[in-house]
Amino acid sequence: MQQYEYIPKGVCARKINFDIEDGKLYNVKFQGGCAGNTAAISKLLEGADAAHTVDILKGNLCGIKGTSCADQLALGIEKALNQ
Repeated sequence: MQQYEYIPKGVCARKINFDIEDGKLYNVKFQGGCAGNTAAISKLLEGADAAHTVDILKGNLCGIKGTSCADQLALGIEKALNQ
């Protein structure tokens, strides 16, 4: 299992950690952000296909920020998959 850390930009979350094994996401954890929303995202994505998650979450916005915690997670996953 490969562990990743992503520092998001433009959102309340300060750090996102996640693991990828065999193309699947595990242990998604946000530091900061809206606790209820980020906890729900983490639960929903446990064992999810990483590439499909990028397709679903990339471009989701939070108000006028131009991004969101979900969008930033997608960018982090995409970066990890392209390494």
